[in-house]
Amino acid sequence: METIPYDKRSGKIWFNGKTVEWQKANIHVLNHGLHYASCVFEGERVYDGEIFKLEEHTARLFYSAKRMGIEVPYSEKEINKACKEIVNIQNVQNGYVRPLIWRGSEMMAISAQKNKIHVAIATWEWGSYFDPKLKLNGIKLNISSWRRPAPNTIPWDTKAAGLYMICTLSKHEAEAKGFTDSLMLDHEGNVAEATGANVFFKNKADELHTPIPDSFLDGITRREVINIAKKKGLKVIERKIVPKEMAEFVGCFLTGTAAEVTPVSQINEYQFKVCETITELNEAYQNLVRKKDSAA
Repeated sequence: METIPYDKRSGKIWFNGKTVEWQKANIHVLNHGLHYASCVFEGERVYDGEIFKLEEHTARLFYSAKRMGIEVPYSEKEINKACKEIVNIQNVQNGYVRPLIWRGSEMMAISAQKNKIHVAIATWEWGSYFDPKLKLNGIKLNISSWRRPAPNTIPWDTKAAGLYMICTLSKHEAEAKGFTDSLMLDHEGNVAEATGANVFFKNKADELHTPIPDSFLDGITRREVINIAKKKGLKVIERKIVPKEMAEFVGCFLTGTAAEVTPVSQINEYQFKVCETITELNEAYQNLVRKKDSAA
C-alpha cells in the first residue's frame, strides 16, 4: 500500500509555539541537530483521541534534553497542552505523536553554545507498527551484528537521535535477510532489546524474564506490561540474559509505544510459540490504553 511521504502531508504542525502549515514546517540544512545529532524526541500513541501516558512521555523528553545539555524554552505543562491541541487540530483518533527538540543553525561546529533551541510536535493517524498478520503469528528476528554501547560511552537512558543510527543499520540488516526486526545484544554480549522495543521471554513455569535496562531505555510500555503481568499473578524477573538461554524459553514478545505487545516466533535458530499468556497480556494492554474494563 502506497503511503504519502511525510513531507507531503497536509494539516498543521506545532512549531516553536505556533501552528504552521504541515509543508512549511521547515528547517535549514545547516542545523546542528542534523549534522551532530543534537536532537531528542518522543513517540506517543493516540487511542480514541487521547494520548496514552502523555505526562510520562513529556517528562522523559525533558530528561533527555537535560542529559543532552539542552534547555527547553517551554515548560512540561506547555508541551502537554501543545500535544493535546495538535491532536485535536489534526483530529487524530488512533495515531502517533512525535515531539522533538533540536539545536538550530547559529553555530556549525562541535560546540553549539549559542544555538537556538527549537521544538516541534507532529501527529498523524497510524495503525500497527508491525504487519497485523505477522503480529498474529509472531514476528521473526535475527541477532544484530551491532551492539548497544557501554553506558559510559553515550547518554543511553535518553531518546536521543544519535542512538538510533545502529538501530536503523540493524533493522536494514534484518530486513535484507528476510526478518522483520533485529535483536540487539549489549556491550557485554547479553540480550538487550530490539531496534525500537524491549523484549520479554516466557519459560515453562509461566515466568517472564526480561533484561535489566542498564544500557538501554526502560520503556514506558515495558513498565506498564510488567504491572499488568504482576496483577495477573505472573512472576517477572529482571536479570542478565545470555543468548544461549533463549533455547530454554517457550515464548517471547516485544513491548513499546509503537510495537505495543508484539509476539515473536523466532530469533535466529530459536523458536517460540504465541502462547495464551502473551495473548492475554496483549488483550489486557489494549484494554488499558483504550480505558476498557479489564481483569488486569
